Amino acid sequence: MKKKVAVARLSIVSNSLLIIMKLAVGVISGSVSIISEAIHSFMDLLAAVIAFLSVRISDRPADSKHPYGHGKFENISGVVEAVLIFIAAFWIIWEAVKKLMHPEPIGSIWIGVVVMAVSAVVNILVSRKLYKVARETDSIALEADALHLKTDVYTSIGVAIGLGLIWVTGYHFLDPIVAILVALLILKESYQLFRKAYGPLLDTALVEEDVQAIEQSIRAHCLGKIDFHNLRTRKAGNYRYVDFHLNVPRDMTVKEAHDLCDQVEQDIKKLFDFMEVTIHVEHI
Repeated sequence: MKKKVAVARLSIVSNSLLIIMKLAVGVISGSVSIISEAIHSFMDLLAAVIAFLSVRISDRPADSKHPYGHGKFENISGVVEAVLIFIAAFWIIWEAVKKLMHPEPIGSIWIGVVVMAVSAVVNILVSRKLYKVARETDSIALEADALHLKTDVYTSIGVAIGLGLIWVTGYHFLDPIVAILVALLILKESYQLFRKAYGPLLDTALVEEDVQAIEQSIRAHCLGKIDFHNLRTRKAGNYRYVDFHLNVPRDMTVKEAHDLCDQVEQDIKKLFDFMEVTIHVEHI
């Protein structure tokens, strides 16, 4: 929990500093591509704040109002972030088109190139840290935040290259074109994030690889007349939920059935962290 909150806080600080830098240079130079990057970083900041709040809420223990825990808060935050990114991308395209129709020269290009380079380096370092913690904690909110910053790296490099070309060629119409390309990449990012975050809200099953691992773990206990059916899985935040029916011989005592269920549950929980297992025993 502390690790997740700490890395989310780091993302907030880095994005705040980058927004100030990009916005200042964008206003001074009049570059719509730099301003679009500032807006992208603002979306990253908003995503970082949402991620920070969601990881704090999602790790709260179950209570009377949320008996299955708070894991889906991370998925909800991911959906909100995706929608915000989607809106920002269309705003960037709108401004870039206006700039194409009414082109204006941009100044202080070299400062813009430096700021974009600094932004790319900072976001590479922070996104790597976010991805590392996201994998360790299986956090969709941190993964979404890392995806934002990873995309920001590509867009910052793209803007820097575009400004460099303008510097060399003097073709200022390249500035809004680069901004549009940045926006299209952001749209792709928002779509990928939306799909990943929205799926668990519909209680979709775990990925096939995880389901097969769970099935193999259960089958290891299926000796003689013992069998299972109606296996169901789902995910909420970083929590995985599994329930199934376990068929046991009619002459098996309640204690023997209970001990067997404990063994099966323990073996399944060894596969993943944050796992909840429910077994329905049926005597046949």
